[in-house]
Amino acid sequence: MSARPAGSSLSATSRQQVPSSHSRCAARHQSLLRSVGTCNSMSNHHMLKPANSLGDTSDYRIQAPNVTLNEVPECLKKDCLLFYYPDCEQLARRIVQCSDGTVELAEINWKRFADGFPNLFVKDAIRIRNRHVAFLASFHTPGVIFEQISIIYQLPRLFVGSFTLVLPYFPTGTAERVEAEGDVATAFTLARIISNIPLARGGPASVVIFDIHALQERFYFGDQVLPLFESGIPLLRQRLQQLPDASNITIAYPDEGAWKRFHYQFGDYPEVICTKVRDGDKRIVRLKEGTPRGRHVVIVDDLVQSGGTLIECQRLLSTQGAAHVSAYVTHGVFPNESWRRFEGEGGNGAADGFKYFWITDSCPATVTSVTDRAPFEVLSLAAPIAAALQI
Repeated sequence: MSARPAGSSLSATSRQQVPSSHSRCAARHQSLLRSVGTCNSMSNHHMLKPANSLGDTSDYRIQAPNVTLNEVPECLKKDCLLFYYPDCEQLARRIVQCSDGTVELAEINWKRFADGFPNLFVKDAIRIRNRHVAFLASFHTPGVIFEQISIIYQLPRLFVGSFTLVLPYFPTGTAERVEAEGDVATAFTLARIISNIPLARGGPASVVIFDIHALQERFYFGDQVLPLFESGIPLLRQRLQQLPDASNITIAYPDEGAWKRFHYQFGDYPEVICTKVRDGDKRIVRLKEGTPRGRHVVIVDDLVQSGGTLIECQRLLSTQGAAHVSAYVTHGVFPNESWRRFEGEGGNGAADGFKYFWITDSCPATVTSVTDRAPFEVLSLAAPIAAALQI
């Protein structure tokens, strides 16, 4: 069976000449084949212009590096039921607001038995059959992973049409390699757990992750899931364009690893690269290349924990004559409230601290702690997640 050429359409007369239910089913099947063919041609790494009209999807591609909702033709948009872990409720509601009516929240009863183990119940389990279903997760501490994995493994088995796991922050990403016999790469362990999500009716589960720590970790996932690796960098670029000194921005990387990950997304900005060198038992940040003098320098990395490296970079850039120093990380982990170490800029500019510190809402507890506290600003992942749910 061959599909009609892209761009052609059935006339009103032709549509009226489908009298039988069998013919109507055949027409719907033909339409589905065209849609599947179009969807299979999508790519997250090619920059081609969107289709000229909503009815023609033959030229449809996704611009790198992220999906954007306004590029998804109406004929390819799908409604989605979004379940979420309670800590993610604020982000889930923002996703609905950004979804142009394509995402609806669904509910789970999160309770515990007397012994502390989870007592879980998926509401309206019959209603979600044959629907596109997603779950917004947060693995911010080991103690919350088991109950969420229980839900993640159950939802695809409720006869859903397709299943997507949205895990903005992949928490074991920094434990991705073995340097000595006996080391355990827990990044691979978590990837294996996720890779065993049961098949839905529509096939393998999709897994949406933002700025995973090491690029090779994308190969840790098995063939039973389809990982979609997105980035928070487009949110930062949009924010930088809004600054009054937008023409004076320089991007800095705290080490060569950060440069390898992100420099291709900042090809139109001057760059500064820092490096870490050993001085006895200490590791000191040094300037490797670039000129920060007189510039508003924005340090870019995927995540922050204690924040020591970023603070050292800020001090180094200040001594090298930077007018202002800001920072961006996709994942503000900040264990033990380490965000308190970051002070806002005072009257002495970069010498006093950070002008801005941008994070996303991938770590819900951090968002609650730093909201309305200088120098922090939260850039929400809601819009890119809403768009990714259309894949």
